[in-house]
Amino acid sequence: MILLAPAAASPPIEKGPEAYRTIREVADSMDLPQHVLRFWETRFPQIRPLKRAGGRRYYRPEDIERLRLIRRLLYDEGYTIKGVQKLFKEQGVQALSSAAQAHAGPSAEPAGATELAGSAKGAGVSDPASKLADDDLAALRAALAELIDAERILTQARSPGP
Repeated sequence: MILLAPAAASPPIEKGPEAYRTIREVADSMDLPQHVLRFWETRFPQIRPLKRAGGRRYYRPEDIERLRLIRRLLYDEGYTIKGVQKLFKEQGVQALSSAAQAHAGPSAEPAGATELAGSAKGAGVSDPASKLADDDLAALRAALAELIDAERILTQARSPGP
């Protein structure tokens, strides 16, 4: 019996920017589980991947752009699903997508709390913190003051005393 050497693995072929992507490719590129994308499809009618025989999904570039916008609003800016749905309804997906592209910068560093508020305003999106009730805002400020005091006490306790 003659055994042939296995063929060398060829590098994966890169798809063009207008190519359709499978759910696996999109989920991997966004660092999300596939079931999250399927769930978002049920909550956001703006995401409509093509479905082939057997239910296999193929996402268009516009769908991927919307998914990235949803991910940013939910994970980076702190919106709820209902909040994102409301933004889509009030401002339209195209307006939010355009604002997100204009706002996207070369830096990928995580934003702090004050930077998040500024980035939401810069993207033409209302500040999620402004939607808090006054009681909730007061409670958050009190908790922040307690944390600052606790940090001060820890710093004093760690420093060598005279």
